[in-house]
Order: sequence, then structure tokens, then C-alpha cells
Amino acid sequence: MSEIKENKMGTKPMLPLVLTMSLPAMFSMMIQALYNVVDSIFVAQYHPDALQAVSLAYPLQLILISFGVGTAVGVNSLIARRLGAKNYKEANAAATTGLFLAVVNWVFFLLLGLFAARPFISLFTKDQTVIGYGATYLNIVLCISFGMLVSTMGEKILQSTGNMIFPMLTQLLGAVINIILDPLLIFGVGFFPRMGVAGAAIATVIAQHCSMLFILLVLFLRKHEVKISFRGFRLQAMVLKNIYAVGFPAIIMQSIGSVMVSGINLIISVADITATYAAAYINAFGIYFKLQSFVFMPVFGLNQGVSPIIGYNYGARNKKRMYSAFNLGVVIAAGIMALGTLLFHVAPEWLLSLFESDAAADMAANARLAEVGVPMLRIISLSFMFAACGIMFGTLFQAIGKGMYSMVMSVCRQLVVLLPVAFILSKVNMIVMWYAFPIAEVVCLLIAIGFFIRLRQKQFNQM
Repeated sequence: MSEIKENKMGTKPMLPLVLTMSLPAMFSMMIQALYNVVDSIFVAQYHPDALQAVSLAYPLQLILISFGVGTAVGVNSLIARRLGAKNYKEANAAATTGLFLAVVNWVFFLLLGLFAARPFISLFTKDQTVIGYGATYLNIVLCISFGMLVSTMGEKILQSTGNMIFPMLTQLLGAVINIILDPLLIFGVGFFPRMGVAGAAIATVIAQHCSMLFILLVLFLRKHEVKISFRGFRLQAMVLKNIYAVGFPAIIMQSIGSVMVSGINLIISVADITATYAAAYINAFGIYFKLQSFVFMPVFGLNQGVSPIIGYNYGARNKKRMYSAFNLGVVIAAGIMALGTLLFHVAPEWLLSLFESDAAADMAANARLAEVGVPMLRIISLSFMFAACGIMFGTLFQAIGKGMYSMVMSVCRQLVVLLPVAFILSKVNMIVMWYAFPIAEVVCLLIAIGFFIRLRQKQFNQM
């Protein structure tokens, strides 16, 4: 079994290998993107205040995703590198430790959901209806996040071995269940109760736990290159260090996204605009994050396929194949982002109309959403092509164990550059503010190129 995987990632022609490794993940990510959009469409149709509440809740939900995915990325990178070096004992230890860390992370988010949900939403609005919706949503998705954290870890463990099919099926299962349950629990179809925002959250956690059960059955009942066993399990400091050398920067990178979203929402909330327009801007920005997932999720799926290939060949000291995987990833990512940019420029009105309420009382809110949202989508999408290259540089850095480089890129893009520039531009007007996104992506890409040149001179040329 291990020899088959070695031949696959070490010798198979690169384009077929990248497509074989990436397409299942890209497909599953598109399904996840579809779920994200459908979920928000249903919430928006329930009530505009519900959409605002879920948008304000998103940063804490992003923190949850950051810890789950970031820790799993560290485990994935370590396993791939150890398999490339034929160190199967450490690969097994990394996989077992990963599942243990998923449980530890859940305890943290259980406490966060119990004590931080309502105070967090209250930072951005005084509307008690919005606060109630947001706190309810966060209570459920954070306190019952066990399924999300464990299933994410299981997916990354399998992806590190080159198995992309079962992770795809895991995400597909969760997304389909979620899409089915959303309207039933939000609107109360048939014998299901009408639960509104709480129904959306419950649908999410049910789907996540179904995914978890599926991936655990695959991990423990089928044979894989890595073996997970808790018999005699002990935490090893070196394994933890190697996991979080990549995992901690990955957590910080994604958590910074939460700070960025909160920062933009705060800039909007203190801007010299009316409360109704502030709500429109917050809703439009929340919708953007749902819509951009259709563009970014396939690139992140590509990331999942390319990362083990880069890590494996870096561990095997095969510089040519490592470069080949990276270059091909950049080309494909740029192509995806080009299509996304075109969509956001050609059809922003149609995209926003998907999230409008049909109620007559909400027509004015729909008009404000289109007024502020159309220019926002067009301006932010100018950053997509630069982001494609930046994402693939980050993939390279994480795959070879240089996660700190990726973290520095993310900090500079979303904190050091984006938020200050957005605040300054907001003083001009709220539309100009969105140019902070392409400006930040250009700066981030320049930093990434500098890191790459340094690595090429100090490490890659000696391989």
C-alpha cells in the first residue's frame, strides 16, 4: 500500500496527479460553498435581521473553523512529510495526536459558546432582536462543534496520504444533509417546528456530526498508510511541536480573518451613516463572504490536493517535482480567480438579489442592499487574481513546514494593511473603502515573493 502511494506522489505525471488529488476536494468545496450560500439565502428570507445576526456571528464561527482547519493542516503537513521520508512511526503518531487535539479544541469552544456569544454580538449592535438571533446561533454552533472539529481532522489525515475521495464524500454528505434540513427547520415544513435562526444552526451541527461518524468509520475500518491507535497513547512534545510549527501559523492566519471581519463591521458601525445603511453594509459584506466562497473554495480544494504533493516531494528531496506542483497550482488557481472576477463584475445585481426578502415591508432594505452591494462586489473582486498567487505561495510554505511565512503574509494583508487602509478610506466615503482589499493583496503578494526568493537561495537550491 505505501509503495503504491509513493509511486503516485513521487513519480506520476504532474498534471494528472494534481487533478486526481485536487478535483475531489475542489468538488466537495464547491458543495460547501453551495451550502454556505443556500443557508444564508434561507436565513435572509426568514428575516433581514436574521441575516444581519448571522453576519455578525460569522467572526466567532470563523475562529472555530480556524482552530479546526489550522490544527488539521499542521497534522496533514507533518504526516505528508514523514511519509515522504518513509518515517511511518511518526506519521502514525501525528494522526493519533491530531484526533486527540480535535477533542481538546472542542472543550475550548464549548466554553466560548456558553460565555462569549451574547457579549460578542452586543459589540456591534444595540438591536435586541439581532443580538438574540446572533447569540442563539453562536450558542449552538460553538457548543456543539465536536462533529466539525473531528470530521475536519479526519479529512486532513486521509488527504495527507493521497486519499481525496473519502474526504470529498465526507464533505458532500454533510453539505447535502445541511441543505435538506435548513428549510425544514428554519421555516417549519411538515412536522418540523419553525425554529428560525436556531433551526439553521441545528441543521449545521446535525450535518457535521453525520460527517464525523462517516469519516471515523472510514479511518478505523479501512486500511490506510497511517494507523490510528490510542492504546498506550502518550502526547509527545516533538510531535506537538512539529504539528504546531505549521498548525499554529495556520490558526493565526484564519483567525486573523475573524479579526478582519470584526474590524470591518466595527468601521461600518462607527461610520457617519444612518443605522439602516449600516445594517445594509453589514449585510452586503456578509453576503460577499458567502458569495466569494464560490471562487475561493475551489482554490482551497486545489490547495488540499497540491499541498501533500509538495510536502511529499520536499521530504523526498525532489526539487523538480516540488516546483512543478507549485507552478501548476498557480496557473489553475489564477484561472479560477479570473472567472470569479468576471462573474462579480458582470452580474453583481443578480448575485445580491438571491439574498433579498420577498416581504413587501422589506423592499426598502432590498434597495439599500443593492445600492451599497453592487459597487462593493466589483471593487473587492479586483483582488482575486493577486489572492490566487498569494494562496499558492502560502500552500508552498505550509507544505514544507514554513508556516510562519504564511502567517506573516496573512498578518500583513488583513491587519497591518487592510484594516488601517479601510479605516482611512472610509473617511473619504464607504464605497472607496473597499479598495483596501486589492491594495492589501498586492502588498501580501510582494511579501510572499520575497520569502520565496529567500527560501530558494537558502534551501531549495541545495536540494
